[in-house]
Amino acid sequence: MAKRKLKKFAEVASFQNCFFLSFEQSQEDGLPLKGKWHNEYFKNNNPIVLELGCGKGEYTVGLAKRYPEKNFIGVDIKGNRIHTGAKTATDDNMNNVAFIRTRIDYIDACFSENEITEIWITFPDPQPQKTRVRKRLTNMMFIDRYKKFLIKNGIINLKTDNEPFYDYSKEVAIENKFEIIDSTNDLYADRTLRDEALTSIKTHYENIFSKKGFKICYLKLRVR
Repeated sequence: MAKRKLKKFAEVASFQNCFFLSFEQSQEDGLPLKGKWHNEYFKNNNPIVLELGCGKGEYTVGLAKRYPEKNFIGVDIKGNRIHTGAKTATDDNMNNVAFIRTRIDYIDACFSENEITEIWITFPDPQPQKTRVRKRLTNMMFIDRYKKFLIKNGIINLKTDNEPFYDYSKEVAIENKFEIIDSTNDLYADRTLRDEALTSIKTHYENIFSKKGFKICYLKLRVR
C-alpha cells in the first residue's frame, strides 16, 4: 500500500495538469499561476469553475467532459486521491482540467480577484462538533476567502449527505443575505427540473452514501 501511494505521488508530481501549494508559498507570493490561469494554463478566457475537496476528481472531470466551454480546477490535500482524476484527464487529453494539491485554508493564495466564476463543494467533512464550526467549508470565514477571487455574484454549490450541515449552510446564506437559487434536502426525490449533471455525475462518496440510503442535499447560492 505504501509503495502504491508513493508511486501515485510521484506520478502526480509529473503530471502537467497538477500543481502544489505549500504553506511557505501561501504566506509569500502564492501559487505561481495565481492571476494567470486564463493566459498561461488554459490559454482561453472561458469561465473557471473550482471544486473544493475534490477527492478523486470524479466531479471535476465529469463536469469538464460535459462542459468543454468551461475550465475546471479540483483542489484536495491528498495527492493519491487527485491521482485518479488527473490521470483520467491526462489520458483523455482534456485541456480544460487542472488540479491543485493544497489545504483549503490556503485557497485564496491560488487565485486572484475575479478569476473564479463558480465553486462546487462536494461531500465535505461536515465537522459536526460545535468546536469545529470554523472548519466547515461554508462558514463565513471560508466564504470570505472565496469572495477574494470569485466574480461579483459568483455561485457556490454544495452537495452533501449531511442534512444538519446543509441546514447550517442555508442559515449562513440567509444571515448574510446571499441569494438562494436552489435548495433541496432530497435531490433524487425532488422533481424540480434541474441540470442533469447534478444527478448523472457522482463522486466516490456520493455513491457510498446513496447506497446506504442517505438523502443527498443540494444548495446553490449567489454570493453578493
